Amino acid sequence: MRALIVLSLVVACLLMVVPMDFHWRAYRPEFVVLLVIYWSMFAPQYFGLLSAWLVGLGVDILEFAPLGYNAMGLLLVSYIAYLVYQRTRNYVIWHQAVWIFVLVGVFQLFSHWLGGFLGLNIDRPLLLVAALLSALLWPLLVVLMGRVTLHFRLS
Repeated sequence: MRALIVLSLVVACLLMVVPMDFHWRAYRPEFVVLLVIYWSMFAPQYFGLLSAWLVGLGVDILEFAPLGYNAMGLLLVSYIAYLVYQRTRNYVIWHQAVWIFVLVGVFQLFSHWLGGFLGLNIDRPLLLVAALLSALLWPLLVVLMGRVTLHFRLS
């Protein structure tokens, strides 16, 4: 199970750094945030707050961001997802997608606020578009990861 978690996060990091035109970056879903939420909800025994923090530090290094910039946001989102995962897992997939929109929006707003606090020049006029696209991608992610875990007979 741990190898699947690491592999999925590596793929998400690779999707995060795929070159895109500057004008299309606002439309890129938050793949790493989605997977941190997914693993916090569906495998909390294997993926905890320390794991979310370490993934965030890895994203900081990958993006050349100040250390702790993404780590704090992923830690916050993972903590919220961990608090309500038992309730949220029982929702139908579209209600989960609304909850994912809220969580990814919290991550983006926190990152935007922290970037302004640190004096980083962040110009994101379409701030929550990526959160909406991530929420629309959530049902596909849940089905795909569910099939992968069933295929490899992981609990």
